[in-house]
Amino acid sequence: MPLAGVEAAPASDSLLVERALRRVLPAKTAAGLSEFLVFGAKEAASCVFAGSFLFLLAISSHVRIPGLARYDFLFLSAVAIQILLVALRLENWREVAVLSLFHLLGMGLELFKTSPSVHSWKYPEHAFFHLRTVPLYSGFMYASVASYIMQAWRHFDLRLTGFPKFWMAVSICVAIYANFFTNHYLPDVRWFLSAAVVVLFWKTRAHFTPLRIERKMPVVLSFLLIGFFIWIAENIGTFFGAWVYPNQARQWAIVGPAKISSWMLLVIISFIIVAALKEIFPTKDATPSVTESA
Repeated sequence: MPLAGVEAAPASDSLLVERALRRVLPAKTAAGLSEFLVFGAKEAASCVFAGSFLFLLAISSHVRIPGLARYDFLFLSAVAIQILLVALRLENWREVAVLSLFHLLGMGLELFKTSPSVHSWKYPEHAFFHLRTVPLYSGFMYASVASYIMQAWRHFDLRLTGFPKFWMAVSICVAIYANFFTNHYLPDVRWFLSAAVVVLFWKTRAHFTPLRIERKMPVVLSFLLIGFFIWIAENIGTFFGAWVYPNQARQWAIVGPAKISSWMLLVIISFIIVAALKEIFPTKDATPSVTESA
C-alpha cells in the first residue's frame, strides 16, 4: 500500500544491486544478499521518525540554545520532523492523526507513572512545554513506535493471516494498557497477559515482501523483536539523561532486561490499534491487509 510517489527501495535500483553482485558472487548468493540489503534499506526507511528522534535524544545534551530548555528543544524538533515527513510525503495527515492517538495514550501513561505517588521514573530537567510532571516531548517516544509499525506496514506490503477476532484483540489491548496502571495497586498480571497473547496470536502470521518473494513470520516473534530493540533505545535514552529511573539517580545503570516484557506489551497495543485502523479505515483501492481466523 505505498503512497503515491514514495518507494523505500525502487525495484530498478534493487535489480542494479543484484546485477552488480552477480559479477562477483553466485546467482543464488547474489539474490539472497540483494534481498537482505533491500530489507535493511526498508527497515531504515521505516525507522525514519524513530531513528531521528533517538538521534535528537543523543545530541540534545550537547545543544545549547539560549532561552530554550533541552526538553523543549526535543519537543519542537520532534514537531519539525513530523512536519518535514508530511512535506516530503513520507507520512500523510491520516497517519499523523494515528500518531497523535499514541501520543495521547503515552502521555496518559507518563502522567500516572511520574506522579509523586507512583514515581516509576522522572524527568529531572525543566521544560516550558509540559503537562504537570511530563514534558510534552515524551509522547513522541510512544508515537515513534507506532510510526515504525505504520511505515513498515507500507514498505513491506504487510498483511496478516490468522488474526484473532477483533473484539478479542481489542480486549487484550485494553487489559494490557489497564495493567500498566493497576499493577501498582493490584497483582501485576503482565506474565498472564503475555501468555494470553501467545495463545491468542499463536496462528497469526505477518506476511511481508522485502523484494520479490513474500516471506512470513509468527507475529508473536515480531512483538518480541520490536520490544527488544525499543529496550536498547531506552538504554540509550536513559544513558543520555532523557529520563531517569530511581536506580539511576546517582549514576547511570543499564535498564534491566525485564523491561523488554513491558515494551513488548506496549508494542502489542500499537500493533493491534494500527491493524484495526487499517481494517476499519483501509486506504483507497487497498486490498484487505488483515484476515481473521475462522
